[in-house]
Amino acid sequence: MDRSIKASRIQVAYHTDGEPLKALKETSFTLREGRSLGVVGESGSGKTSLALALMGLVNRPHQTAGELMLFGKSYLNLREVEKKTYRRSTMAMMFQNATEVLNPVMVIGSQLTERLIEKRLTSSRLAREEAERLLRLVGLEGWETDAYPHQLSGGMQQRVLLAMAIACNPRFLILDEPTSSLDGIARQEMIQIIKSLQKKLGFAMLVISHDLKLVGELTQEIMVMYGGRIVEKGLTDAVFEKPMHPYTCGFMNASVEMAPHKDLWGIPGEYKSEDTTAGCIFRDRCTQSLDCCQSETPALKGVSIEREVACHQDGLVSILKAESVSKEYQIGSRKISALNTVYMNLRHGETLALIGPSGSGKSTFAKIVAGFLMPDAGEIFYRGTPLTDNRFACREGGIQLVLQDPFSALSHRLTVEEAVGEPLRINNIASEEEIVSRIKETLKSLQLYSCDAFLQRYTSCLSGGQRQRVALARALVMRPKVLIADEITSMLDVSTQANVLRLLKQLQNNLGFALLLITHDLNLARKVSDQLIVMEDGKILEEGNATRILQNADQSRSAELLKAGLVDG
Repeated sequence: MDRSIKASRIQVAYHTDGEPLKALKETSFTLREGRSLGVVGESGSGKTSLALALMGLVNRPHQTAGELMLFGKSYLNLREVEKKTYRRSTMAMMFQNATEVLNPVMVIGSQLTERLIEKRLTSSRLAREEAERLLRLVGLEGWETDAYPHQLSGGMQQRVLLAMAIACNPRFLILDEPTSSLDGIARQEMIQIIKSLQKKLGFAMLVISHDLKLVGELTQEIMVMYGGRIVEKGLTDAVFEKPMHPYTCGFMNASVEMAPHKDLWGIPGEYKSEDTTAGCIFRDRCTQSLDCCQSETPALKGVSIEREVACHQDGLVSILKAESVSKEYQIGSRKISALNTVYMNLRHGETLALIGPSGSGKSTFAKIVAGFLMPDAGEIFYRGTPLTDNRFACREGGIQLVLQDPFSALSHRLTVEEAVGEPLRINNIASEEEIVSRIKETLKSLQLYSCDAFLQRYTSCLSGGQRQRVALARALVMRPKVLIADEITSMLDVSTQANVLRLLKQLQNNLGFALLLITHDLNLARKVSDQLIVMEDGKILEEGNATRILQNADQSRSAELLKAGLVDG
């Protein structure tokens, strides 16, 4: 007996007065009974269209294509009457808007048992008992059978919808935003009820939501959708730990549930709903797109164990990688181990915070991965090319390092214009006219003046906050793919620190450069980082998703450092 649901190349096209709108483009998945699959994405990504197509509820003139094998039976190819009969005995859907689903002039009990009586699964005499049983299953008391929808709270109405969905004991349950209108307490109660029901009844479950925390609690696998296509698919925990598609990464950074302590950054631009016949659906909002992304549609393919990504570059590109890096310093007759087999993988657009107390090897590591200091052992790779010197720091679109002290980082003999434009002039990157234009553009992006008076001001005449932003401008004028920031806010007051970091993160969000942030300030790392490396005495104690590490530290030495705040003054 087939116990699985297999959807193959499901498509939905809505026909209006103009051209057909393809809301869902060739979506495929497999789901076994008793398992749960989450579907997430922005509004308009095709989530609800997928649910309606699976239920067979997309009616003419709109069209559905593809195949759905529902426990061994080809469902979408059935005649309408057969489809309706099979649906009622096999699958159900909990819609998100109770006010549109519940009949305002019927009591709840009648709405719950109407279909059961129609299918002769219960008699009119026993209908009330069955309605009360269903309500108690979803955490209500049973008296609600005599109530009209408007007499119940929003949370109670949501539970009624769940009771209606499980009334016919479905083998496949689709939940469309099951907690979107609930407060935090009611939301958590609903999650526990759903988990309990699935464990008891054993149905397969498709959870559609933009609430990532909800999907994380209810599902084992996840599909991320954008513009009607799946852009990433994998195990839920693995995708949350390290998203691989640029859209998935941006979507999670915009979720307060995923990182409650971080600033929220949306994805620049908007999805254009007009149909695209070729090219990557995310290309206009992606900061790592290639020329081929304009004309060739990327296939959804496996890029690692149980992970599929639709990207011509197999997901976020590895920009800067360190493998088994070690470094010793000779001080007199003594050798000091600064780094001991340290590794790192910094990806496009990502913020990786390297944290640890003073003397843990952070600054040494920063200089090595920037190419200004050679390791004793191990290798550094920039975009797959071995890094053996600082040549990538001299190139446009390379690596730039911003140091801790803004006062010693800039020569007091240089004007602002000379300090910012110096890397361009030394490396003969642009004409003089373009250099001046880029200097002004970069200063504006950091909310500094671009007038001649400010350009001709000596750096020694600037405040600490202005100096640090000029130092950032000097790096950003080279349009780097990697920016290494070594304790760049440690000498600034809290207000200036906040302004500098906000501007830097905004620029990263718009331009897509990777940021390696060296800091001993845990709170700072918590606020801005996607990935985290905790170091002590030149060794890595822990690495991975920043939110997971900061929220779930165990009783290791890493946890002790984290609880101490890593702030040593």
